[in-house]
Amino acid sequence: MKQFAKDLPHYMLLGGILLAGFAGLVLFSYDIKFQAAVAIATAVSYTTWGIVHHYIHRDLHPEVIVEYAAVSLLGLVILFSLILR
Repeated sequence: MKQFAKDLPHYMLLGGILLAGFAGLVLFSYDIKFQAAVAIATAVSYTTWGIVHHYIHRDLHPEVIVEYAAVSLLGLVILFSLILR
């Protein structure tokens, strides 16, 4: 629990990134191209956040980078399937 409290600003930033991405998708529901740009920006921000977070904690490994990239790509596939329907 102590470690979570120490990392709370990191997780609040992640929550802000995801919340801003969700808000962008909802607020710009009339513009498919902008929604796609918001989805890509959110995925890139999520991956960057994960890399920086693990770099700060000195446990950044290639597997971690691949994992964050894979989750971002999966999210993009899901979002694009919803946006471009």
